[in-house]
Amino acid sequence: MTMNSQGRPSTPAGADSAVPETVTGNRGLQIEEALIFEQDSPGMSGVDLPAVPATPLRLGAVKPRGRVGLPGLSEPQVVRHYTRLSQKNYSIDTGLYPLGSCTMKHNPRLNEKMARLPGFGDVHPLQPVSTVQGALELMDALAHWLKTLTGMPAVTLAPAAGAHGEMAGMMAIRAALEHRGEAGRTRVLVPESAHGTNPATAAALGFSVDPIPAGPDGRVDLAAMEAKLGPDVAGIMLTNPNTCGLFERDIRAIADAIHGAGGYFYCDGANFNAIVGRVKPADLGIDAMHINLHKTFSTPHGGGGPGSGPVVFSEALAPFVPVPYVVHDANGFRLVEGAQVENGGQGTEVGRMKAFHGQMGMFVRALSYILSHGADGLWQAAGDAVLNANYVMARLQDTLSASFEGPCMHECLFDDRFLKGTGVTTLDIAKALIDEGFHPMTMYFPLVVHGALLIEPTETESKAGLDQFILALKSLAERAKEGDVAYFQGAPRLTPRRRLDETAAARKPVLRWTPASEPALAAE
Repeated sequence: MTMNSQGRPSTPAGADSAVPETVTGNRGLQIEEALIFEQDSPGMSGVDLPAVPATPLRLGAVKPRGRVGLPGLSEPQVVRHYTRLSQKNYSIDTGLYPLGSCTMKHNPRLNEKMARLPGFGDVHPLQPVSTVQGALELMDALAHWLKTLTGMPAVTLAPAAGAHGEMAGMMAIRAALEHRGEAGRTRVLVPESAHGTNPATAAALGFSVDPIPAGPDGRVDLAAMEAKLGPDVAGIMLTNPNTCGLFERDIRAIADAIHGAGGYFYCDGANFNAIVGRVKPADLGIDAMHINLHKTFSTPHGGGGPGSGPVVFSEALAPFVPVPYVVHDANGFRLVEGAQVENGGQGTEVGRMKAFHGQMGMFVRALSYILSHGADGLWQAAGDAVLNANYVMARLQDTLSASFEGPCMHECLFDDRFLKGTGVTTLDIAKALIDEGFHPMTMYFPLVVHGALLIEPTETESKAGLDQFILALKSLAERAKEGDVAYFQGAPRLTPRRRLDETAAARKPVLRWTPASEPALAAE
């Protein structure tokens, strides 16, 4: 086995005869790529820079101790390195991304082009208001359409992500309760299948979290929820469609019950893409809901940001919308930055959620998506997302084990009962799926079912693409039932690295590269 200078195998351990070990570690067009620091050649440079003139040091007694440590490479080396790394990535541009509860869909390139237009791509948050009238008008237009699509009278664009939006909504609820003189309402009801950020947000704001069990149909147990209502309940945080991929049929009854008890209804809008253009959250009795622009309206997802999680508010919470927000009057567009509310409300106790006004690039992409689709296009996108998920469920339910009966919404949920007695786990299926050229689905979530496999095909996948994914999953399930445990435990075989210990990597990451030995310095 070939080992590189960091002690990592450059070819798979126990490589199959069908995948021969090579002298270079390369496997055809899959090039074994060393770390960029390992390719360092002192003095090498891809650019010709003038000599640095001698200047006095400005750091007092602090003296330079040696090289900065950046690698020296030629231009071809740099280009090849990053091109090869890009070829090792799996992305939505290379194939289906079936992560459930994440909506990793294709984003139209038109929206990317719009986000790079001069005046949007180079706008600065500290520019004078008179120089950014177009940007403010775009924000105002996006706010208008978000309110129109949800039926809500107020919105904040400021939150930097979905979880940040949750916090904005729950802060508004807390402010409304305090304004009513009911600060003693400190308990928040959260379904057991909720996204993990829901209870985390409530706890971070000082609320106590009271879980609500799910019924046998995967939805909130209405009777159990009603039994938990009391004078200390601040509200409920519920996702609809929920994390099991199901529409909460009792949502109006839930809203009426929580309002009757004096609480507020916060809806996690992460799955709004399943109902956008078809159902208005306001009609469901919702008081606040964040919208993940990256899941519903085309902005990039993941990678550490930038994210965007606008929050819409009902009339009851409109006076407590965080600042800033855009208003339009005789003098043009401007931002309300202070603590006053200009829509007839009592004033806001929430204040600012972040330093500036949101993420302009995300706003441009989202509005471009909304306007290019129109009402009929958004209606169809939601329908296609639901259609694709139900197609996947229908094709797989005779091979895998569906967790709940009946049609699903935008994602379908399976558990590991089909693997019982095989010695193969959900993780093994996911690793083998990598060899088939697919990113695995979401595994082991939601926690309400054992060994979960949560699949969201999204509206942007073709039937042919889904059929290939379904074929791969069916073949793997049948192979597991035939008892070929060794095949699964050895997967993946065709990746640059074999099965890794993800737990150890997360708990003990190696964040700094160090050379095997310090390079020797040449004598003068």
